[in-house]
Amino acid sequence: MSFPMRIGHGFDIHRIEAGDGVTLGGVFIACEYRIIAHSDGDVLIHALCDALLGAIAAGDIGKLFPDSDPEFKGIDSRKLLRIVMQRVRAAGFAPVNIDCTLIAEAPRIGRHVPAMCEVLAADLGIARSLVNVKATTNEGMGHLGRREGIAAHAVVLLANSAVAS
Repeated sequence: MSFPMRIGHGFDIHRIEAGDGVTLGGVFIACEYRIIAHSDGDVLIHALCDALLGAIAAGDIGKLFPDSDPEFKGIDSRKLLRIVMQRVRAAGFAPVNIDCTLIAEAPRIGRHVPAMCEVLAADLGIARSLVNVKATTNEGMGHLGRREGIAAHAVVLLANSAVAS
C-alpha cells in the first residue's frame, strides 16, 4: 500500500578538534575547529540524508555510504545528498519541506544560514522557501557544550510525486 505523504527524521553528530574550519549545510565556515569524520563530516547534510532515506524506508547513510569504503574518504557530503535525492525521486517522492537544527557552541552559525538554505535547496532541486535551517547551542552542557562536537537534527516531509506536482 502506498501512502501519499511520508515523514523522516535524521540525526548526526561528529567530534571536533583544532583546525581551520568546518563545512555545515554545504557551506565552509572558517573557524578554529575541524570535524573529525571519514567524509567531510557535514553533520547537517548527514542528518538530512538520514531523514530522506528514513522517509522512503531505505535505511541510512551508513548503510548506503559505509565509512569502511575508501571511495567515501573525504567525500563532499553534497554529492551524497544528491545521490540520496535521486533515490527519493526514484521511489516516487518529492520534498514538501525540510527543517533542520544545528547544535553547536562554536562556530557561530547564524549568518551562514541563508547560504546553507540556498545550497540545500539547489542540491535537492526544490524551492528555497521549502528549506529551513536553524542553530542553537547546548547552553554549555555536556559534550556539545564543552565544544567536543557538533550535532544536527533534520525532519523532512515527502509527498508522492503525483501529489506534489
